[in-house]
Amino acid sequence: MTAVQQILYADDTAAWHRLAEALGLIAPYPPTSEWSEFHGRGSLGVHRASENFPPGRVDLHLLVEDLDATERILAGFETSREAMEGVGEILFVSCGITVGISEGAVAAHDAAPSVQPIWFAPDVDEARRVLETIGLRAIIASDRGGWIEFASAAGRVGLHYADEPAVGLSFVSEDIDALAARLRKAGYAAAVVDEAFGRTVRLADPDGGTEIWINESQRDLHGYHQVE
Repeated sequence: MTAVQQILYADDTAAWHRLAEALGLIAPYPPTSEWSEFHGRGSLGVHRASENFPPGRVDLHLLVEDLDATERILAGFETSREAMEGVGEILFVSCGITVGISEGAVAAHDAAPSVQPIWFAPDVDEARRVLETIGLRAIIASDRGGWIEFASAAGRVGLHYADEPAVGLSFVSEDIDALAARLRKAGYAAAVVDEAFGRTVRLADPDGGTEIWINESQRDLHGYHQVE
């Protein structure tokens, strides 16, 4: 099973730890100021920002059962492999952005929101091939072809056409009214906003970055279709 992890770089990592817990994500081990993980449906990694990894940056990382097997099936793409001290072997796939892949798993917590990093890609077709090769499946696509939502049993990825490659932080919730209420009870100003594609919970980044979006699972398919 392929699990999705979005890695956020932050200055105030403790503030993000508190928000992750308010979202219903659970840390599998005690968080530290340098690195922590929070599991729900997929994983949120919170990493201390640095000169090379500034606050607000988001990386797309995937967790697989067998790194050697994954490297073999990605032979047709541009890849490299490194051993990182304290982390282990990581496979990198270059496709506009650099997608990291390592061995691991996520303890699912179904009551928590799903991570859904948004991959902004100039070449949607190539990015789609990478995700499908690794084991994610497309579930919803826009009729115009600029958006595809991918899912695994542990997290989602949104693929969005854009001129400049990047990764954006986002989440998906099955019940955003309950989530917004839980966030407000924890002291966060969470607003529910109607968008053309559905509703979102909006709240401020506790580290001072871009506003956080938590999308409701898409139910209105006007302009979209389910992928067979």
